[in-house]
Amino acid sequence: MSGQSITDRIAAAQHSMTGSAISKAVCKATTHEVSAPKKKHLDYLMHCTNELNVNIPHLADTLFERTANQSWVVVFKALITTHHLMMYGNERFIQYLASRSTLFNLNNFIDKGALQGYDMSIYIRRYSRYLTERALSYRLVAADFTKMKRGTDGVMRTMSIEKLMKTLPIIQNQLDALLDFEANSNELTNGVINCAFTLLFKDSIRIFAAYNEGVINLLEKYFNMKKNQCKEALEIYKRFLIRMTKLSEFLKVAEQVGIDQVDIPDLSQTFRIGASRNLLHTRALPRNQMCCFAFSVVARGSQQSLRSSGTTSGFSGGQENKRGLYCQQGGGGTTACKGCSAQRHWHADPNNIPQRAFCGQCQQ
Repeated sequence: MSGQSITDRIAAAQHSMTGSAISKAVCKATTHEVSAPKKKHLDYLMHCTNELNVNIPHLADTLFERTANQSWVVVFKALITTHHLMMYGNERFIQYLASRSTLFNLNNFIDKGALQGYDMSIYIRRYSRYLTERALSYRLVAADFTKMKRGTDGVMRTMSIEKLMKTLPIIQNQLDALLDFEANSNELTNGVINCAFTLLFKDSIRIFAAYNEGVINLLEKYFNMKKNQCKEALEIYKRFLIRMTKLSEFLKVAEQVGIDQVDIPDLSQTFRIGASRNLLHTRALPRNQMCCFAFSVVARGSQQSLRSSGTTSGFSGGQENKRGLYCQQGGGGTTACKGCSAQRHWHADPNNIPQRAFCGQCQQ
């Protein structure tokens, strides 16, 4: 279907008569035309979110009403418009969405009467779940992960251990909901789903940036954690590796559909810069040797996990013996093992050789 339908024109005329400019703009942004919402309508609605005299609940509710339409095109474009305003609109908009107990009632949505209706309905349900999770994340942390300050003095890099333990699982859940969209290049066949995928791509890069910095902060603080915190941190880190693999597959689809490679990050390089510098070059072993040994096992496991996704682990800084932290080659020094008293060579700074540590054999 091309162009606005008669229904679209009648609805726009009705809103013009009632004097509701916002409702008219929402109607025009969510027509039956199988193409992305027009930029001029999105820009107008984005501008409205910055106006103090604009009723944000009315704007959001008008979009929710459009998701009750039977046409997959209208519903998909209503979700895209909502997503666009969450990304680029005033923070008041996402604050209102986060305050609602429910957003979209689309878990059972299906359009059986239109071309591509059945296939697109699947992605509508997945997309709505992601937007719901995005609003929930904001409610739980009172911040938008896609807009957090980044860098060494950023929010995730300066967060305390306790807050990291609570925040990282929330980021993981949001990223999971995004990656569950699971579209391949053969299914991105029209302007509507392509627009949604582009917005998801932009979110994925920003969410991963916050996620990555949070994990790097977690690694930096790992040696100062309590035993129970170490175990929880290990689980968070293992889940991070799994999501890196899934995200790399998502980014491959982005590359296949023509998104500029300049915008697609190298996940292995992104993580290597922070992790290898702050973990492998740490100049002291943890007090809790068992936790440290477990961490070394997970670090080695990251090699295999990332190789399966075509990337390289950030934990490549010397040969690791399969028995633990004991290293037979590379720089370092020797010290007596706490368990067997044998002299062992450690991959460590020779000026700061650990005096009370287990060798790889005793750690087993």
